[in-house]
Amino acid sequence: MQTARQSSETVGLILAGGLSRRMGGGDKALRLLGNKTMLAHVIERLRPQVRTVVINANGDPARLSAFGLPVVADTIPDFAGPLAGVLAGMQWARRHAPDAFWIVSAAADTPFFPTDLAARFLLAAEGKADSIVLAASDDGPHPVFGLWPVSLADDLESALTVGTRKILDWTDTHDTVLVAFPSMRVGGRIVDPFFNANRPEDLADAEAILEQMRA
Repeated sequence: MQTARQSSETVGLILAGGLSRRMGGGDKALRLLGNKTMLAHVIERLRPQVRTVVINANGDPARLSAFGLPVVADTIPDFAGPLAGVLAGMQWARRHAPDAFWIVSAAADTPFFPTDLAARFLLAAEGKADSIVLAASDDGPHPVFGLWPVSLADDLESALTVGTRKILDWTDTHDTVLVAFPSMRVGGRIVDPFFNANRPEDLADAEAILEQMRA
Protein backbone atom coordinates (compact mmCIF):
# COMPACT_ATOMS: atom_id res chain seq x y z
CA MET A 1 0.00 0.00 0.00
CA GLN A 2 2.81 2.42 0.88
CA THR A 3 5.59 2.83 -1.66
CA ALA A 4 9.27 3.25 -0.79
CA ARG A 5 9.14 6.66 -2.44
CA GLN A 6 6.28 7.80 -0.21
CA SER A 7 8.04 6.52 2.89
CA SER A 8 11.18 8.43 1.94
CA GLU A 9 9.13 11.63 1.69
CA THR A 10 7.63 11.26 5.16
CA VAL A 11 9.12 12.23 8.53
CA GLY A 12 7.65 10.65 11.65
CA LEU A 13 7.04 13.01 14.56
CA ILE A 14 6.39 11.82 18.11
CA LEU A 15 4.59 14.48 20.14
CA ALA A 16 5.98 14.43 23.69
CA GLY A 17 5.96 18.13 24.47
CA GLY A 18 3.09 18.30 26.95
CA LEU A 19 3.15 18.88 30.70
CA SER A 20 1.64 15.48 31.69
CA ARG A 21 -0.51 17.11 34.38
CA ARG A 22 -3.02 14.24 34.57
CA MET A 23 -0.16 11.78 35.01
CA GLY A 24 1.18 13.84 37.90
CA GLY A 25 3.83 15.73 35.93
CA GLY A 26 7.17 14.63 34.55
CA ASP A 27 7.62 12.75 31.29
CA LYS A 28 4.74 10.34 30.97
CA ALA A 29 6.37 9.04 27.77
CA LEU A 30 9.18 7.70 29.97
CA ARG A 31 6.83 5.75 32.23
CA LEU A 32 7.35 2.02 31.93
CA LEU A 33 4.87 -0.13 30.06
CA GLY A 34 5.88 -3.73 30.34
CA ASN A 35 9.67 -3.81 30.24
CA LYS A 36 10.19 -0.57 28.29
CA THR A 37 8.99 3.00 28.20
CA MET A 38 5.85 4.12 26.43
CA LEU A 39 8.07 6.20 24.17
CA ALA A 40 10.01 3.09 23.16
CA HIS A 41 6.75 1.36 22.23
CA VAL A 42 5.73 4.34 20.08
CA ILE A 43 9.12 4.53 18.36
CA GLU A 44 8.96 0.81 17.63
CA ARG A 45 5.59 1.22 15.91
CA LEU A 46 6.35 4.40 13.99
CA ARG A 47 9.93 3.81 12.82
CA PRO A 48 9.14 1.17 10.12
CA GLN A 49 6.43 3.40 8.64
CA VAL A 50 8.50 6.50 7.83
CA ARG A 51 11.87 7.73 6.59
CA THR A 52 13.10 8.93 9.96
CA VAL A 53 11.67 9.73 13.39
CA VAL A 54 11.94 12.97 15.35
CA ILE A 55 10.79 13.58 18.94
CA ASN A 56 9.08 16.84 19.87
CA ALA A 57 9.86 17.52 23.53
CA ASN A 58 10.57 20.60 25.62
CA GLY A 59 13.15 20.94 28.38
CA ASP A 60 16.55 19.28 28.48
CA PRO A 61 16.86 17.03 25.40
CA ALA A 62 19.65 15.03 27.07
CA ARG A 63 17.08 13.02 29.01
CA LEU A 64 16.01 11.45 25.71
CA SER A 65 19.50 10.83 24.34
CA ALA A 66 19.27 7.07 24.89
CA PHE A 67 16.74 6.82 22.06
CA GLY A 68 19.27 8.13 19.53
CA LEU A 69 16.75 10.36 17.75
CA PRO A 70 16.68 14.10 17.03
CA VAL A 71 14.78 16.06 19.68
CA VAL A 72 13.09 19.31 18.65
CA ALA A 73 11.48 21.79 21.04
CA ASP A 74 8.49 24.03 20.37
CA THR A 75 9.38 27.34 18.75
CA ILE A 76 6.11 28.81 20.05
CA PRO A 77 6.48 29.62 23.77
CA ASP A 78 4.42 28.62 26.82
CA PHE A 79 3.48 25.04 25.88
CA ALA A 80 1.13 25.97 23.04
CA GLY A 81 -0.09 22.40 22.54
CA PRO A 82 0.29 19.73 19.87
CA LEU A 83 0.02 22.17 16.97
CA ALA A 84 3.25 23.78 18.18
CA GLY A 85 4.85 20.34 18.11
CA VAL A 86 3.64 19.76 14.55
CA LEU A 87 5.17 23.10 13.56
CA ALA A 88 8.47 22.15 15.20
CA GLY A 89 8.48 18.92 13.20
CA MET A 90 7.76 20.76 9.95
CA GLN A 91 10.57 23.21 10.64
CA TRP A 92 12.98 20.36 11.39
CA ALA A 93 12.02 18.67 8.11
CA ARG A 94 12.63 21.88 6.17
CA ARG A 95 16.17 22.07 7.53
CA HIS A 96 17.18 18.43 7.67
CA ALA A 97 14.94 16.59 5.17
CA PRO A 98 14.09 19.20 2.52
CA ASP A 99 12.72 16.57 0.14
CA ALA A 100 10.17 15.36 2.69
CA PHE A 101 6.64 16.37 1.76
CA TRP A 102 4.86 15.27 4.91
CA ILE A 103 5.03 14.90 8.67
CA VAL A 104 3.22 11.93 10.24
CA SER A 105 2.49 12.69 13.88
CA ALA A 106 1.84 10.25 16.71
CA ALA A 107 1.30 10.83 20.41
CA ALA A 108 3.93 9.60 22.84
CA ASP A 109 1.28 8.23 25.23
CA THR A 110 -0.55 6.06 22.67
CA PRO A 111 1.34 2.76 22.50
CA PHE A 112 -1.05 0.66 20.39
CA PHE A 113 -1.70 2.87 17.36
CA PRO A 114 -1.98 1.14 13.96
CA THR A 115 1.13 -0.18 12.22
CA ASP A 116 -0.38 0.88 8.87
CA LEU A 117 -1.04 4.46 10.02
CA ALA A 118 1.31 6.19 7.56
CA ALA A 119 0.39 3.92 4.67
CA ARG A 120 -3.32 4.62 5.00
CA PHE A 121 -2.70 8.34 5.48
CA LEU A 122 -0.61 8.48 2.30
CA LEU A 123 -3.24 6.55 0.36
CA ALA A 124 -5.87 9.08 1.45
CA ALA A 125 -3.58 11.94 0.42
CA GLU A 126 -3.04 10.74 -3.14
CA GLY A 127 -3.75 13.60 -5.53
CA LYS A 128 -4.26 16.01 -2.62
CA ALA A 129 -0.80 17.45 -2.05
CA ASP A 130 -1.93 20.21 0.34
CA SER A 131 -4.56 18.24 2.23
CA ILE A 132 -4.29 17.32 5.90
CA VAL A 133 -5.19 13.74 6.83
CA LEU A 134 -6.39 12.93 10.36
CA ALA A 135 -7.11 9.66 12.13
CA ALA A 136 -10.50 8.62 13.45
CA SER A 137 -11.92 5.59 15.21
CA ASP A 138 -15.28 4.52 16.58
CA ASP A 139 -14.70 7.04 19.38
CA GLY A 140 -14.35 9.94 16.94
CA PRO A 141 -11.42 11.89 15.46
CA HIS A 142 -7.92 11.69 16.93
CA PRO A 143 -6.33 14.82 15.48
CA VAL A 144 -2.99 14.36 17.24
CA PHE A 145 -2.46 11.56 14.69
CA GLY A 146 -2.18 13.19 11.30
CA LEU A 147 -0.41 13.61 8.00
CA TRP A 148 0.71 17.23 7.64
CA PRO A 149 2.06 18.78 4.43
CA VAL A 150 5.30 20.59 5.24
CA SER A 151 4.17 23.25 2.75
CA LEU A 152 1.67 24.47 5.38
CA ALA A 153 4.38 25.36 7.93
CA ASP A 154 4.19 29.12 7.39
CA ASP A 155 0.40 29.11 7.59
CA LEU A 156 0.51 27.09 10.83
CA GLU A 157 3.11 29.39 12.33
CA SER A 158 0.92 32.41 11.54
CA ALA A 159 -2.11 30.75 13.12
CA LEU A 160 -0.20 29.88 16.29
CA THR A 161 1.23 33.38 16.50
CA VAL A 162 -2.27 34.91 16.59
CA GLY A 163 -3.43 32.47 19.27
CA THR A 164 -4.83 29.37 17.56
CA ARG A 165 -4.32 26.38 19.85
CA LYS A 166 -6.94 23.73 19.04
CA ILE A 167 -5.97 21.41 16.22
CA LEU A 168 -9.41 21.35 14.60
CA ASP A 169 -9.66 25.14 14.66
CA TRP A 170 -6.70 25.21 12.30
CA THR A 171 -7.41 22.12 10.21
CA ASP A 172 -10.95 23.37 9.55
CA THR A 173 -9.37 26.18 7.50
CA HIS A 174 -7.80 23.61 5.13
CA ASP A 175 -8.97 20.64 3.11
CA THR A 176 -8.97 17.76 5.61
CA VAL A 177 -9.55 14.06 5.12
CA LEU A 178 -10.50 11.68 7.94
CA VAL A 179 -9.28 8.08 7.83
CA ALA A 180 -11.20 5.64 10.02
CA PHE A 181 -9.26 2.86 11.75
CA PRO A 182 -11.09 -0.17 13.18
CA SER A 183 -11.16 -1.08 16.84
CA MET A 184 -8.92 -3.90 18.06
CA ARG A 185 -10.18 -7.04 19.75
CA VAL A 186 -7.79 -7.88 22.56
CA GLY A 187 -8.76 -10.91 24.55
CA GLY A 188 -12.41 -10.44 25.38
CA ARG A 189 -12.52 -6.65 25.01
CA ILE A 190 -12.72 -4.05 22.28
CA VAL A 191 -9.88 -1.52 22.40
CA ASP A 192 -9.61 1.78 20.55
CA PRO A 193 -6.31 1.68 18.63
CA PHE A 194 -5.68 5.24 19.80
CA PHE A 195 -6.08 4.38 23.48
CA ASN A 196 -3.87 6.82 25.37
CA ALA A 197 -2.44 6.69 28.87
CA ASN A 198 -3.13 10.12 30.32
CA ARG A 199 -3.52 9.10 33.97
CA PRO A 200 -1.98 6.47 36.26
CA GLU A 201 -5.12 4.34 35.97
CA ASP A 202 -4.83 4.47 32.16
CA LEU A 203 -1.26 3.21 32.39
CA ALA A 204 -2.46 0.31 34.53
CA ASP A 205 -5.11 -0.42 31.88
CA ALA A 206 -2.43 -0.29 29.18
CA GLU A 207 -0.45 -2.90 31.14
CA ALA A 208 -3.47 -5.18 31.10
CA ILE A 209 -3.97 -4.65 27.35
CA LEU A 210 -0.30 -5.36 26.66
CA GLU A 211 -0.42 -8.58 28.66
CA GLN A 212 -3.48 -9.71 26.71
CA MET A 213 -1.82 -8.84 23.39
CA ARG A 214 1.20 -10.95 24.37
CA ALA A 215 -0.88 -13.89 25.59
